[in-house]
Amino acid sequence: MVENPQEKTMAMLCHLLALAGLVIPFGNILGPLIVWLMKKDTSELVNDQGKESLNFQISFTIYGFVAAILSLIVIGIPIAIALVVFWAVMVIMASIKANEGQRYRYPLNLRLIK
Repeated sequence: MVENPQEKTMAMLCHLLALAGLVIPFGNILGPLIVWLMKKDTSELVNDQGKESLNFQISFTIYGFVAAILSLIVIGIPIAIALVVFWAVMVIMASIKANEGQRYRYPLNLRLIK
């Protein structure tokens, strides 16, 4: 567990800035990417949580595209709604854990960035 408040805040921002995707196209990826690139070399917690957040955001962007395609046969609409709710809950939970200095692991996360 990390005690440095600045590290915890930056790790939390790696998760919270994903909510920018609600306003800016691909902001869910750009927000965490910017924080991670700025702080990955100075904090192990930010490096770890930045990668975790980026992997989750990329994974859910892929899942969203699949749901959009499945919307053509109607089944994608409830899947898309469930994905958005699940995404929001997971981002908030990860932000809280990171602010406590804990490393959070998202479920259903493709580990693309190692």
